[in-house]
Amino acid sequence: MNLTIKKYSLLFFLIFAMYMTGCVRSSNPDVERGSTFRFQDGYPEIRMSSIGILSEDDEPLIDITTDIVLGSLIYSTNDEGIRTANVSIEIRILQQNGDFNKTLRNDFVVESEYDGSYQSQDVFSNRQRIEVVPGQFEVTITVLDQSSGKASSRTSEADIPDPQNPEINLTTIRLMGKHSPEEVENPQFFPITTYTASSGLDSLQFMFQVTNNNMEDPLTIQSRLLKYEADTTAARPMNFNNYSPSTLPYEGIDMRDPEEIDFTTRRLDQPGSVLIEFKYEQLGRGTYRFEVETTKESGEEIYKARDFSIKSENYPTLQNPKELAAPLIYLMDRKDHEEMMEIENPDSLKEAIDRFWLSNIGNMNKAKSVISLYYERVEQANKQFTNFKEGWKTDLGMVYILFGPPWYVDRYLNTMVWSYSYDRTDPRYNYTFERPQMRNEYFPFDNYLLQRNQGYFNIQYRQIQLWLSGNILTTRI
Repeated sequence: MNLTIKKYSLLFFLIFAMYMTGCVRSSNPDVERGSTFRFQDGYPEIRMSSIGILSEDDEPLIDITTDIVLGSLIYSTNDEGIRTANVSIEIRILQQNGDFNKTLRNDFVVESEYDGSYQSQDVFSNRQRIEVVPGQFEVTITVLDQSSGKASSRTSEADIPDPQNPEINLTTIRLMGKHSPEEVENPQFFPITTYTASSGLDSLQFMFQVTNNNMEDPLTIQSRLLKYEADTTAARPMNFNNYSPSTLPYEGIDMRDPEEIDFTTRRLDQPGSVLIEFKYEQLGRGTYRFEVETTKESGEEIYKARDFSIKSENYPTLQNPKELAAPLIYLMDRKDHEEMMEIENPDSLKEAIDRFWLSNIGNMNKAKSVISLYYERVEQANKQFTNFKEGWKTDLGMVYILFGPPWYVDRYLNTMVWSYSYDRTDPRYNYTFERPQMRNEYFPFDNYLLQRNQGYFNIQYRQIQLWLSGNILTTRI
């Protein structure tokens, strides 16, 4: 009897292990999502993408784009009064299934008008095409700020088909964007390295390459542009009831029944490598996927996709009055905030925002410092917690903005605990977040939800008063 129980226990364990490691992958290598934002104070902030392609002569190349956020660099002023920063970009390419490796380093002098007096998300962009061999590669970008001596690294992968291989192949999809002629003279498409794309872009372009060197029958390529319904609401107060499991704020995003924006079928009659482009006028704000499918002669399907999200023009920073007013929902009465957001005139809305801060804090200089801290927290929340919605709207973002970075973070399978006290058992200063479902290839987001409690009312009220009085500058929690 005991032997039977042990045998079935072992069988259950093996099935469970197979499910966890095989059936549900943490990510789908056929879906590209771009770089996440990553901020570390004092270090260069970089974003990157690497795409494997074949040239017109079937030479294997890796197209690498590195974006360096100008506001993350340290500048000096030269004799001509121009502010410059000196950076080094090192590119390391390592073949995962072979012996090829290459390391390149280039030094750049970056000119910028950024003087530290505003939040700049403008980037210095460097794009290189590097000759390699067919195969799978790990690409690591390291950016060194020569003034501070600090460096940041990012890694991605690139897959390049063998042009001598007769099998059908699809490359990774590259997302490109273009500004309008009113904003930029002679605008050109440029790579979008992040998951988010600006709503201020004039149009988007998707590029991928199809390779088939032994085509007996025409090859059919199907592409779709899909939009997913996703939660866009700001986090509710900490003392409210938890989200109901049947609601969109609980699920976060519904990836089961997308809206089909566009569907296209294209037939290729000639063998070889073909570069295909799809262009779309600017899409509305939301969560999207552009996907491509074709079928091998054996009947095996080949699939590639590019996930992306259209967010505000200045994201992850806030610049216009509407953007600046929205996160004040965490400090204001809900009805008062709704009335503020109904103000259409930008100048009137800016005046209302200024009145809100000054009427509460009183002192102009103290108000400026509090405002700077608040929106710095909002921007950092956007960079750390962005998923299908803005980082500041997430539960993690709300707690981060109000209380600052946690003292300790404990992570478990689907739970995370933020502690703002040496006493990890004190319920007033320890906040538990749970994600409704594990991150996997079908749900690629960490959607952590605060486990709300009516007992949080007093601690949240006290924290809001610290902000409204300006005492947040000297007393945090």
